[in-house]
Amino acid sequence: MLSGLRARLQRLLARVRRVERRELREFRRWVEHTNNLLHLSVLVFVPLLIAFVTYISNASPALSFLLFPPLASGTYTLFSDPEGKYASPPKFVGGMTVGAVCGFLAIEITGVAGVSGGTRIGIQSVSTLDAGVSIFLTGAVTWALDLEEPTAFSTALLTLLTGGSRGEYVLSVIVSTTFIATAFYAWRELFYDRRAEYLYRTTQGDDHVLVPVRGETADETAMFGAHIAAAHDAGKVVLLDLVSESEIAEAEAGIRRDEEAGSGASEAASDADGTDPTTEAAEQVAGQAAMRLERLAGRIQTRVGVPCEVVVASESGSPANVVLQAAQEANCDLVVTPYEERHGSLSPFVKSLFDDPIDVVAFRSVSGRSRWRRVLVAVARPGDNAHAMLDFAQRVSRATGTVSVCTCIDTESHRRRAESMLVNLVEPFDGTFETRVSRDSIERFLSTNAPSHDLVVVGASTDRTGASRFLAPPTFEKLRDVDCDVAIVHRGG
Repeated sequence: MLSGLRARLQRLLARVRRVERRELREFRRWVEHTNNLLHLSVLVFVPLLIAFVTYISNASPALSFLLFPPLASGTYTLFSDPEGKYASPPKFVGGMTVGAVCGFLAIEITGVAGVSGGTRIGIQSVSTLDAGVSIFLTGAVTWALDLEEPTAFSTALLTLLTGGSRGEYVLSVIVSTTFIATAFYAWRELFYDRRAEYLYRTTQGDDHVLVPVRGETADETAMFGAHIAAAHDAGKVVLLDLVSESEIAEAEAGIRRDEEAGSGASEAASDADGTDPTTEAAEQVAGQAAMRLERLAGRIQTRVGVPCEVVVASESGSPANVVLQAAQEANCDLVVTPYEERHGSLSPFVKSLFDDPIDVVAFRSVSGRSRWRRVLVAVARPGDNAHAMLDFAQRVSRATGTVSVCTCIDTESHRRRAESMLVNLVEPFDGTFETRVSRDSIERFLSTNAPSHDLVVVGASTDRTGASRFLAPPTFEKLRDVDCDVAIVHRGG
């Protein structure tokens, strides 16, 4: 009974761990979206920073509560749009400080002029002239110093309510804004600008590449996979050849014919070796396949400089299952396979690879080239698949190449949102990108622009529902006549 209970507990724990891993993968995919990351950062960092400043203000009477409304608003502006117009620590500190100083000066100026009269706000009396002068001074100074900051006008007006503690209020603005700006600068430089390194899985992985050597473009596909792997110091390529039963049967038939035509001495030698024709045929076919792979591996190591391994496996059952098992045994996290079609759609082999939770690139070579300097990436939506496409495009083009990122829109009203999406996609990656937004359909845009590029990278649309793919077929299905190499990227789990 105890053993049965222990087994049930182990199964329950294993199930819980699987759920945890799945939820963690889903969260990681969710947070890869820049907008989601920004919302999460606002929910986490803005309350923490304001709470810390509040804690300090409670311990020190020098910090006025009137500081918090503009401080909270300005902190939200920083973290919600870290690349925007107002996301500058110097402008944040300078703008709010200038506003507080201008409010202070407005009271001093009107006091020297002997002007009185005001409007009562609660128990406070605020001069209408003080309010006007403080706003005028704030606008003029921030304009002259290029410190235009909306919160500057808030601090200018709130300074009028501080009474005799105006000097302490100005000092508290300087201290608190400097603290907030320092925290924001550290977050942006150490995490946000390096989010590809921390959050995007392909930038850290996909350096062990398995290439099934099959079809007429196997050599070009292997070179493409080698360029992806070579971008990382730990990269390697595993070349896999599948030996079919028909090849072994054909070799066995040849061996039997030779034995029948040969002398009895050869038969005696075969008996002495203890090998039957079937085993000998399998070894012969595997040896020939290994020699072909070794020659290809030598060319890859010479041209690309990435380590290569060769594996020969028997094609028993589903070829896709054999490839996936070989990838697992060889510790590969990316499969680069030649593109295959059957009856106008993906072959069952490629479909099976796309159905597995492993990263897959189906490569269609039409030019026979082994270097790709000009790469065009077609993006439909943000997310982990788009990040993988950009990462692979940058790896293949190397430092001397160019990467263009495009998306297509239906109406002009979507242009600003599309431009913002492309900026968020390319900003975490090092290097120079060209971004383009077009009103053309994606197939027309690619048909026009693909010939001027060496490679087009598109998504496999495996993250879409079946109904969505039925209503709007994947982009790669519309590129059969494009005179350019095409890489179709599928992101696994």
